[in-house]
Amino acid sequence: MATQLEPEARDSVDVFREEVRQFIAENFPAELKGKGLSMAGAEGSAKETPAQKAWREAMGERGWGTPTWPKEYGGGGLNRKQAAILNEELARAGAYNPIGGMGVMMFGPTLLEYGSEAQKQEHIPPICRGEIRWCQGYSEPNAGSDLANLQTMAEDKGDHYLVNGQKTWTSGGQWADKCFAIVRTDRSDKHKGISFLLIDMDSPGVEVRPITMISGTSPFCETFFTDVKVPKENLVGEEGQGWTIGKRLLQHERTNLSGAAPGGRSGASLADIAKKYGRTNKDGTLADPVLRDRIADFEIRWTSFLHTARRAVEESKAQGGVSEISSALKKLGTKLGQERAELTIEIMGLQGLGWEGDNFSPVELQGVRAWLYGKATTIYGGSTEIQNNVIAKRVLGMLDHQ
Repeated sequence: MATQLEPEARDSVDVFREEVRQFIAENFPAELKGKGLSMAGAEGSAKETPAQKAWREAMGERGWGTPTWPKEYGGGGLNRKQAAILNEELARAGAYNPIGGMGVMMFGPTLLEYGSEAQKQEHIPPICRGEIRWCQGYSEPNAGSDLANLQTMAEDKGDHYLVNGQKTWTSGGQWADKCFAIVRTDRSDKHKGISFLLIDMDSPGVEVRPITMISGTSPFCETFFTDVKVPKENLVGEEGQGWTIGKRLLQHERTNLSGAAPGGRSGASLADIAKKYGRTNKDGTLADPVLRDRIADFEIRWTSFLHTARRAVEESKAQGGVSEISSALKKLGTKLGQERAELTIEIMGLQGLGWEGDNFSPVELQGVRAWLYGKATTIYGGSTEIQNNVIAKRVLGMLDHQ
């Protein structure tokens, strides 16, 4: 049964909804209607248009790009109900949240929990305004699934660290302003020897090499650090706390990658795509009963996942933040995302197999690339196999038996 609001609360909700509608009407450029901000778009090299810049600045000034973050750091300071209304009204207007990327998805929430007051004041406001790009320095050539095996070394030099090593799969590294990285400050202990460090990407000794993927894009990079000087104040938390902080950040990442976060999936519905490329009955329904069943089956499972995931996320927040349940969300959500991409390509038929040429629309070409790019989602952020281990040990309480 839906919760019944008191008259005063209903009035407050209505007033806020009207405020949001008026803000969108006054600030959202009509030319951006129906468009979205994908991860690639948030971190990519495409130059921001005047309309995109104006919309980002308007949302950033209100703090509504990060609606529930504390107002004192540039966030919106909204409660969960207000944030839900904001998302509803953006969707109703065909608008989108223009402020995203790894600073919002992963680093910001982690810094709010573990950062010093000076670090929060320095880094959170630019994230809330969408003025800075962050990348993630986690995986290494010999430290992927076994992330704690990382060897990038940060040597204590008194007033700074000297960083040497290599990171790989650095998403958006070629466009990023700063990198949040886990590095080794002590070789004597595998986990307790890891620290969490913030590195300016324009520092001398930082070299980035993009990696071309099968999708034709280069969102990932190899990143090399050669005698890179990093000020001591860029250490988040204490030395040796990096593994704890790094795991917390991964929980935020996995929740977002699952599609459980608000706005986790956008674009045309499978039914609309099927009606465009297939036959329909006189009443507008799909003529192919098997395809109807498959689409209905997927949408039921996706909707069930979404409701369960959002309930789990809210329960975790009520208990102090994200939790190991993020592994279950990531495991199922990314698999559903891959399934949807494959079904979309199948529905499009030959038009879903284009790579280039005038015979294919931009949406069709993007669909193929999204399908290929999506193959990585069950690997990055912790592979499905790693999530199975986390679920078994941390969620189900199963222990290894010798």
